[in-house]
Amino acid sequence: MPDSADSTKVSDLPLDELVACHECDLLMRKPHLALGEKAQCARCGYELYAHRHNVIERSLALVIAALLLYVPANFLPIMQLNLLGQASQDTVWSGVVGLFDTGMQGIAVVVFLCSMGIPLLKLLCQLAVLLSIRWNIGRSYGLLIYRIYHHLKDWGMLEVYLMGVLVAIVKLVDMAELSLGLGLTCFVSLLLVQVLLEVIMSPHQIWQALSGGESHARA
Repeated sequence: MPDSADSTKVSDLPLDELVACHECDLLMRKPHLALGEKAQCARCGYELYAHRHNVIERSLALVIAALLLYVPANFLPIMQLNLLGQASQDTVWSGVVGLFDTGMQGIAVVVFLCSMGIPLLKLLCQLAVLLSIRWNIGRSYGLLIYRIYHHLKDWGMLEVYLMGVLVAIVKLVDMAELSLGLGLTCFVSLLLVQVLLEVIMSPHQIWQALSGGESHARA
């Protein structure tokens, strides 16, 4: 009976004061957080959202770093292979071109989109959203771009491509002379920066800033 009474009180609240857990769907009153605090689900303990320090500035720095790493990560050699006196250097882009030239155009397109196209588009969307908040311009466009970004999130698969590279290295290391290139370092760095960006760029604070909530200087 107490649960029923509590749920009735919650259901009477306006929507902007409610939050639902993404894991167990529990509907709760949205807590007001101070800087550095996190909100957790009362039932399953899932982190609902956090209020982090300097989200916009830190996220902008990470986006710019990721964009600077993008070109060397995709166009510098990931590894150099020496087999029977023949040497070849492999990059992410050369892998896409190689698949296309061998008649696997469909796979080449998928690899290009998941390893190069969509990751770049995600970074550009994040940059546009953060700049719209930082400069306080085009918030309505920022909302649209951020929605597009959320639809793209699951399609950028740098970690899957990296696993494929690591498997290839393990299989080839006993068959040929193999040396790792600077491109692999840049690729791993790009992946780590993007993971950190996902952690730092709090969706709750970004939505709040885009919708004209609290001052984005505190976001």
